Amino acid sequence: EGRTVYGNIRKTIHFLMSCNIGEILVVLVSFLLRTPTPLLPAQLLWVNLVTDSLPAIALGVDPADADSMEQPPRRGNSLFSDGMVSRIALEGAMIGMLALLAFGIGHIYFDEERAYITGRTMAFAVLSLSQLIHAFNMRSEHSLFRISPLGNPMLLLAFFIGCLMQIGVIMVLPLAEIFKVCPLNGTEWLIVGALALTPLPVVELEKLCDRRRRKK
Repeated sequence: EGRTVYGNIRKTIHFLMSCNIGEILVVLVSFLLRTPTPLLPAQLLWVNLVTDSLPAIALGVDPADADSMEQPPRRGNSLFSDGMVSRIALEGAMIGMLALLAFGIGHIYFDEERAYITGRTMAFAVLSLSQLIHAFNMRSEHSLFRISPLGNPMLLLAFFIGCLMQIGVIMVLPLAEIFKVCPLNGTEWLIVGALALTPLPVVELEKLCDRRRRKK
């Protein structure tokens, strides 16, 4: 039980810090490059509401890994040991770059009459949805293919609620006007979906490299 609690604390901190680093990078990079800001303050607050609440709570009650008792005891190790700091930085940079890429694609290639608002909407959607998907990466140090996708029903519920909230804010016109976004078309949603799913293969590759490093 102690190992489960300790592991869930690490998962939650890892998730929250990597996601918030991504949000900081989006604003910081646009400021340094003197480009239009991809996200408004109200949009950043909304992203935090969607991603930092229910998914983080769900990770806090994640069941233990099947091999948790096969791991050696931790003796004086920091909470951020085992390469956690570098992983947080890498994943945060990835999330931030995905949102900036979405902003660039929407700003340059779609809807010339309102390119800025389209790019901002795509960045808003990618930043939120990629974090919701990234929460599943946090469930285990092992590959997602080795654990049950239904092992944490609360995380699944948090994911679907977060997706509905995010899509609703964009597609329901009164809400879209409040958050200064616009409804996206099918092509734009496909791009948003592809970018938002990127954390899955990237973190799987990261876990594979980490397992090989530990074997050596």
